[in-house]
Amino acid sequence: MKEISKYSCGLCKDKSCAVAILSPIELELLTGNCSEVELKKGDILFKAGSLTSHIVYLKSGLVKESLVGVNNKEQIVQLIKAHSYLGLSSMLGYKTSYCSYMALENIKVCYIDTNVFKQIAQSNGKFAFEILISVCRENLNNYNRCVNKSFKQMYGRLADALLYFSNIIYDNRTFDLPITQNDLAALISTTRESVTRTFTKFRNEGIIELNGKRITILNMDLLEKISKTG
Repeated sequence: MKEISKYSCGLCKDKSCAVAILSPIELELLTGNCSEVELKKGDILFKAGSLTSHIVYLKSGLVKESLVGVNNKEQIVQLIKAHSYLGLSSMLGYKTSYCSYMALENIKVCYIDTNVFKQIAQSNGKFAFEILISVCRENLNNYNRCVNKSFKQMYGRLADALLYFSNIIYDNRTFDLPITQNDLAALISTTRESVTRTFTKFRNEGIIELNGKRITILNMDLLEKISKTG
């Protein structure tokens, strides 16, 4: 973990939409209670059940949000990309984190004092509204993924995951899978063996190209059709 020299939050090019509407006085308050930190791949930001005194804003990189289910089996809730707050729905309502968060690559985050964050939200309705929109969007996306995992077959779930990486995370048909196949299995609630078999089927049918961790979607229309039909 490496702390970066402080500078004004108002000058930050990666600030959130909520912070962008703060007044100079509020930005000064935020700057005085915010620390920017660099973390390495594999570093844990915080674990489920741990006490939290700070809100975390992801400036760059990719983070895995997960929780432990039955028989200590990890369940990946979502992958979180840059310009997002981590775990707002649990951190603002409780003193402990509901999920665990791990860096999937080298990242930069801002730790913001929770009390100051709440103070600004209580005094600035527009800021609070932007945060509310962020929480609602995240919860709706997680709900939709949960429903899809419950009702879709294996092909549909893996198709959803590949579209998620391509359209949401990387905005590119070619990308390096940021997680292991075990993690991918945990993300879509299946086994590693099922993931491997389905990858092979997609490759043989000309839907994707596989080269190590690099995936290229060759037939987007067919992949989207598989996603829709489940």
